[in-house]
Amino acid sequence: MDNYLHTVSNDWYRQRITGALVCVLAAFLILLARLYYLQIIEGPGLRQRSQDNWFRVHSVAPMRGLIFDRAGALLVDNRPRFDVSILSREARDPEGVVQNLSGLLDIPSEPLLAKLAEARGTPFFKPILLSRDISRDAVATIEAHKLELPGIVISVEPTRHYIEGERAPHLIGYLSEISPEELRSGALPDNSGGDFIGKFGVEKAYETYFHGKRGTRHVEVNALGQLTRVLKTEEAQPGKNIYLTLDIRLQRTAESLLAGKVGTALAMDPSNGHVLAMGVSPAFDPNAFVVGMTHESWNELVSNPFRPLENKAIQGQYPPGSVYKIVAAIAGLEEGVITEHTTLYCGGSYTYGNRTFRCWKRRGHGFMDATNALAQSCDVFFYQVGEKLGVDRLAKYARACGLGSPTGIDLDKESRGLVPTKEWKLRRLGVPWQGGETLSVTIGQGFNLVTPVQMLGLISAVANGGTRHKPLVIRRIEFPDGSPVEEQAPVSLGTLPASKNTLRVVRNGLMDAVNKPTGTGWIARIAGIDVAGKTGTAQVVGMPDDDDKKKKAVESIEHYHRDHGWFVAFAPAKEPRVAVAVLIEHGGHGSTSAAPVAREMIRTYLEDLGIKELKIDN
Repeated sequence: MDNYLHTVSNDWYRQRITGALVCVLAAFLILLARLYYLQIIEGPGLRQRSQDNWFRVHSVAPMRGLIFDRAGALLVDNRPRFDVSILSREARDPEGVVQNLSGLLDIPSEPLLAKLAEARGTPFFKPILLSRDISRDAVATIEAHKLELPGIVISVEPTRHYIEGERAPHLIGYLSEISPEELRSGALPDNSGGDFIGKFGVEKAYETYFHGKRGTRHVEVNALGQLTRVLKTEEAQPGKNIYLTLDIRLQRTAESLLAGKVGTALAMDPSNGHVLAMGVSPAFDPNAFVVGMTHESWNELVSNPFRPLENKAIQGQYPPGSVYKIVAAIAGLEEGVITEHTTLYCGGSYTYGNRTFRCWKRRGHGFMDATNALAQSCDVFFYQVGEKLGVDRLAKYARACGLGSPTGIDLDKESRGLVPTKEWKLRRLGVPWQGGETLSVTIGQGFNLVTPVQMLGLISAVANGGTRHKPLVIRRIEFPDGSPVEEQAPVSLGTLPASKNTLRVVRNGLMDAVNKPTGTGWIARIAGIDVAGKTGTAQVVGMPDDDDKKKKAVESIEHYHRDHGWFVAFAPAKEPRVAVAVLIEHGGHGSTSAAPVAREMIRTYLEDLGIKELKIDN
């Protein structure tokens, strides 16, 4: 019996020990399995999470390239910008921290909370931008209450600064935050959400030059997320600097002359196509886009009836008025329908079919040749030239003069204008061309549409002997150390369809327009300098033929229905150094609205060149 009990006891202990060993073994197996899972399967992720607790990689935005005028005057640089963000993993209660931040800075909490809500799903280690470009006082407040604002971080980023504010914004452009569509396009691979990129003007056209290359900074932080040590830095590479063709003094002059008007004033070096000035009125301050524009400010800007965001120099399309007579004169002389000695009579009107077409001078000009007709802008002379040419031959010369197609200027959304033909009207309107419409087209009315930059190109080509240059806005591009990237060479777009003799006749007519008392551009004369130019008045709505009725209509007509005023010119006439084109919307006669602007621009530029000390001869 004792042996039996002893055997049973041994078996019981053996079972207990075996069971214990099995439990211990199972525990070790579970532990090993867990260790395998944590170390092998989840190891990389956990290692990254652990590293994220103390190690961060910050992206370092590059300094954007600077913008200078042609002589090296700094127009656009960068200034420090303070942004406040939140790291949700360190905030514990992000909404509460944001509410606390709102109270300390005395700003509404709703926009901050909205940004927090929009960023749901953002990796917990990535900062969520709450407010951009805060003041230095706000920075000091946040730093003083750091312990009360866990997860709040302040970063310093370079931001664009347009030194002269509203000066030349349509040419220089502005920056705005990159859109999700632009990010997804892959066209800007070195950008990320929140970056500002060029959206208009030169800033957009040369974005890849301005942007530079991002750097990185590897840092160590403590449990509060505060920086303790910089481990490694890869410096950002700044963008390239760009020198514009712009002459900032001439630009200031153009804009001051446009104050209170709606329109544009352009200047070009006719020898190479350099755009020396691009005044557009009204303008806007590009700094407003960088600091962030309210909905009210944006709505006010886009609803402005004078369209301050439109670059009227390249996007505005207008009837050319009598400036188009330059094209008609070239076409008539080249096609042989007139010679420089041909005289046509102007009695104040011209009858075509059953319709009477009037000249701007009701009593008529008498007998006119091409030179006098250009100088005095005789409508009847050009009615007869147009009738002999026909609209299609006229259109051929207009296109060869650069009308009806973009100039290729390196600015966005350039308009084409319109050169009408018989085929165009039939296709577009479904009705045949009427002969009387050719007469209107010949003096720059009817279906004709041009842009001011096209007219600048035309008058520059007349000035330089016939070469049509692409308008250039960039003179050269440099690395930050001053070494060259590229220098913009003149680009020829072809030549005017005019012989030397034809250009001589046209230039003589433009000279007389300014320098003879009978010329329509007499107001643009400058003592000691021969200025050549052409006025134009582009009709917006039809006027009664009767003189008394027309006078009453002009006096009562609304601003938006008044004529546009044109003036194109170059000087000195024999050795041109500058060409200008001025368009004043609803300004009335070009001789009184646009010519004085052009005169002052020419005087300013030639004075700066030291050609002669000039005085206006009133």
